[in-house]
Amino acid sequence: MNPLYFKINLNKYGEMRRKIEQDKSVFRNTALAFFIITALLYGYVIFLNINLNNKIDSRRTLLRNIRSEIESYHVSGKFLSSNDLKRLSKISTERIFWAKKLVAISEQTTDKIAITHFSFKNDVLRLYGITKLDRDEKEFDLINEFIANLKMKEQISTDFPDIKIVRSTRDVEKEVEILRFQIDLVAQSFDERGL
Repeated sequence: MNPLYFKINLNKYGEMRRKIEQDKSVFRNTALAFFIITALLYGYVIFLNINLNNKIDSRRTLLRNIRSEIESYHVSGKFLSSNDLKRLSKISTERIFWAKKLVAISEQTTDKIAITHFSFKNDVLRLYGITKLDRDEKEFDLINEFIANLKMKEQISTDFPDIKIVRSTRDVEKEVEILRFQIDLVAQSFDERGL
C-alpha cells in the first residue's frame, strides 16, 4: 500500500501578501510621481502666467508713458504763425530725397570712373573715387567732365549747387596707374533756399 502524501505550501499566504505589498508600493510610487509632475507643471504654468502678467503690465506702463509724452507734444494751432506753417511745408516738400540723388549720381558715373565710397556730414556730400589714368587724356578731363555732368543734373544741382574737386592723388595698383579723387557736393542750406 502506497502512503498518500499531501504537500502544503505554507508560504502561499506570504507570497500573496508580498505581491499585494509590491502592488501597493508601485501604486504609491506612481501616484507620488504623478502628483510631483502635476505640481511641477502647475508651478511652471503659474510662473509663465506671472511672467506674462509682468510683461503686460510693463507694456501698459510704457503705453501710458508714450501717450502722456504724445499729449505733451500736442501744440495748439493758435500758437503757430503763418510763417511757421510755411516753413514746415517747405521742409517737408523740399527735403533731400537720397534715393533720387544716388540714382542721378550713378547715371552720371561712366565706366571709366568708380565711386569707392561716400559720406554726408555737415551739409557736405563727399564722393571718393578712382579712375584709370590714360595717356591719351589729360588726368583731370574725366573728373571735370564728371563734375560738369553732375552740375547739369537737376536732381543734384538743386540741393548741391557747389560741386568741386577737393583733392586727388596718383597711385599705382596692380601695375596700373590710377588717380584717387575726392569731390565735395556742398548742400544749399535752408536759409539759402529762402526757408
